[in-house]
Amino acid sequence: MTGAPRPSPIANGTTAAQASAAGIPADHSSPTDAQIHAIRAFNRFYTRRAGVLDPYLKSDMSLTDVRVLYEIHHGGGHITASDIAKTIGHDNGYLSRILKRFDKSGWVSRRPNPADARQSFLALTGTGEEVYAPLQAKSHAEAAALVAELSAADRVRVIEAMDTIETLLRGATASAEAETETDTTPAHPAPAPATTPAVTLRGLQPGDLGWVVQQHGEIYAKEYDWDVRFEALVAGIVEGFVKNYDASRERVWIAEVGGERVGSVFLVQGSTKATAKLRLLILGPGARGLGLGSRLVDEAIAFAREAGYEKVELWTHSCLLAARAIYAKRGFVLTSSEVYDGFGQTGLVGEFYELDLGKK
Repeated sequence: MTGAPRPSPIANGTTAAQASAAGIPADHSSPTDAQIHAIRAFNRFYTRRAGVLDPYLKSDMSLTDVRVLYEIHHGGGHITASDIAKTIGHDNGYLSRILKRFDKSGWVSRRPNPADARQSFLALTGTGEEVYAPLQAKSHAEAAALVAELSAADRVRVIEAMDTIETLLRGATASAEAETETDTTPAHPAPAPATTPAVTLRGLQPGDLGWVVQQHGEIYAKEYDWDVRFEALVAGIVEGFVKNYDASRERVWIAEVGGERVGSVFLVQGSTKATAKLRLLILGPGARGLGLGSRLVDEAIAFAREAGYEKVELWTHSCLLAARAIYAKRGFVLTSSEVYDGFGQTGLVGEFYELDLGKK
């Protein structure tokens, strides 16, 4: 659309000037009716399409019950009721009633929290895990079915769109919570200038290797339900890197946003001096949608060329759609794949890719 700029409609006809007078920053204007209708329409569509409630309609548990089981399962025995209440957005009283039912059913065990006698660490008992497992399996299958008919490229588009929605809404929620908890300024202060957190890539520093292992363990457990054996595998890869490190031919990049670590990638020598391996590409959920995954891979490929490698190999999985899209866009070619059971999952598809550095 072209033409002269018009006053920005803020809320049902409120102009930017009126919003400013009311203390509302123009760039944080209220959504229009059309935007609200679009959001509600998408919510209805997605709820129907995803069958969000289907796994729970044939059981005595609510969606919140299953969410609590999920959080306890992934808490690794180091999660409290307050942690869960904050994560799922319910008050402690409501959650307490759910946990009492779980206690009565023998699904949850408790142990003292040394740091706070008022809170106990929660874990699922064997019975609790037996209850949770089929619900998790059904939910996993329904999520897979949601995109099963899409092409690989379209799946990547869907996942990237989801990441964008989560990143933006999570950031907005965090900002609102911070203002609610800490704001002691006058009711209508002048809006502070918008700032964009600095995005940087840097080399290896003390503490990074432990962080890389931790991130792989936590993210893959939460997003793919992989167990601690995957974290152990990553720890072994990191240990091997340290033992055999060659600074002239191997390198690690750590991505930071606002000074906080959010991602990594390793470039190490492979089975021959002519072959490099791309390993341990990881990006936290809050940093997705910024192009950092692509930047990390591009840096690794550029270094591989400079170091004299002839090709780059990598191992990934078919479920890692966003990463596979990055690799494909840069010319990596699938050379083989294998179906196997591992990390607490069945039917994983491991994939092996190569990039010929002689081709640009």
